[in-house]
Amino acid sequence: MTKIVLGFSGGVDSSVCAALLKKQGFEVRGLYLDNADERARQDAIDTAAFLGIELRVADIRAELEEKVCRPFAEAYRQGRTPNPCILCNPALKFKALLAEADRVGAELVATGHYARAEKGALYKGRPANDQSYMLCRLTREQLARCLFPLGGFEKTQVRALAEELALPTAKKPDSMEICFIPDKNYVRWLSERAALPGPGPFVFHGEEIGTHEGIVRYTVGQRRPGLYEGRKLYVSRIDAAANTVELALWEELFKTEVRAADFNWLVDPPAMPVAATIRVRHTRWEEPRCTAAAESDGFMTAVCETPVRAPAPGQSAVLYAGDRVLGGGFIV
Repeated sequence: MTKIVLGFSGGVDSSVCAALLKKQGFEVRGLYLDNADERARQDAIDTAAFLGIELRVADIRAELEEKVCRPFAEAYRQGRTPNPCILCNPALKFKALLAEADRVGAELVATGHYARAEKGALYKGRPANDQSYMLCRLTREQLARCLFPLGGFEKTQVRALAEELALPTAKKPDSMEICFIPDKNYVRWLSERAALPGPGPFVFHGEEIGTHEGIVRYTVGQRRPGLYEGRKLYVSRIDAAANTVELALWEELFKTEVRAADFNWLVDPPAMPVAATIRVRHTRWEEPRCTAAAESDGFMTAVCETPVRAPAPGQSAVLYAGDRVLGGGFIV
């Protein structure tokens, strides 16, 4: 029987993954990445016992702090908007899964992501639940050992499967918050770690028109409350050095050029510009065609046929060729 290590949270997705993998003949070894949430840990232990899979609990608090929490906090203080899952997946989650696989003699690892991995390539999942964007910074070596059993399913189908299999997680709510900020109050979380930048000016077309409450409370594309001379205004730029939040009209948020740093190519970096589509946030309604060029310093520049709304520094720009992920980098 072939061993496989499954990232096991005790939620509906990882539970159905375990059941599907067992049905396919795998010997499933679960790995729970513990960041000190006692209730979640016990849920995972109980669900693994119900499914009859061996579960190992790994304390990841120190690595989570170093690889995710600290960079996340620093980026916010510098006026950027990072995505913690995109930071975590290659540097912590999949690294831990593959280390566990090596320890127990398993070739493959699996998670409940709604995406597909085939022969070392990463593809979109079903449109309603696609999570390929979140996996854009996995390495090609990591992807070569990945299996995503839910890649061909929609969430409603997974829920139905859980009901059919009488899994105790069938009606368990999805976890939507950042795992290390369970109350979703990231400003409080940031303030407990270090002093935050104080109030400063809102600037619109070069004119100071009010006072913001601190740059960590804003992100590019966010609407400023109220109206200014009868118009809605939106955050277009955050200048941490000057402690200013620059505002713009809706139509001024759209950009035809997107540049990303530290671009992680999941194909051989193209020698010439390539046709692709681009996604600049974890939404599925905006993915215009573009021409993308790799640069020798690790940057990628994409010129879009249709402007994209408010590409936010710190978020990821992810390129696709059809359903295949070409790679992703951090918007600058």
